[in-house]
Amino acid sequence: MQFAPFVHLHNHSDYSLLASAMSVKDMLTRAVEMKQPAVALTDYGNLFGAIEFYSQAMRMGIKPILGCEVFLCEDYTKRVSQGPRAPRYPQLVLLARNNHGWQNLMKLVSIAYLEGFYYRPRIDKKLLRQYGEGLIALSSGWNGEIEQHLQRGDDEAAKKSILEYKEIFQKDCFFIE
Repeated sequence: MQFAPFVHLHNHSDYSLLASAMSVKDMLTRAVEMKQPAVALTDYGNLFGAIEFYSQAMRMGIKPILGCEVFLCEDYTKRVSQGPRAPRYPQLVLLARNNHGWQNLMKLVSIAYLEGFYYRPRIDKKLLRQYGEGLIALSSGWNGEIEQHLQRGDDEAAKKSILEYKEIFQKDCFFIE
């Protein structure tokens, strides 16, 4: 069976608690079976599987792409109660382009857990501006900020968000899923 070159850039493992049951090993085994040159790990809000993923991928001949699907809010330092349920945070997939990006991704995820945690580990666009260098961002599909604007029929807000992300991330480092 021959597969066209393709790389999955938005994947969750069993480290995305209650969201995926696929183990890192199973993900990588399937990538090898499909002759994929690389694969990304982008668990929800955490980098718990990064070391296991990186070392197993290298042993299996797959290029590991380290990332995370982060939760965004207006101000990561504020906790605003919206009733008994958790707020619905827009999401953004971040991928490390290089070692500097990996350092920035670790910084963002650490801040999200240590300073921004409110129902989920959160960051804001101010932090993205500060630590966005070396990262590639994907709009995160259905749960992304742009897509949420479009779901509400607010095309102008979606365009504004696109321009903002293009400003935050380096040239050609923001993509819509």
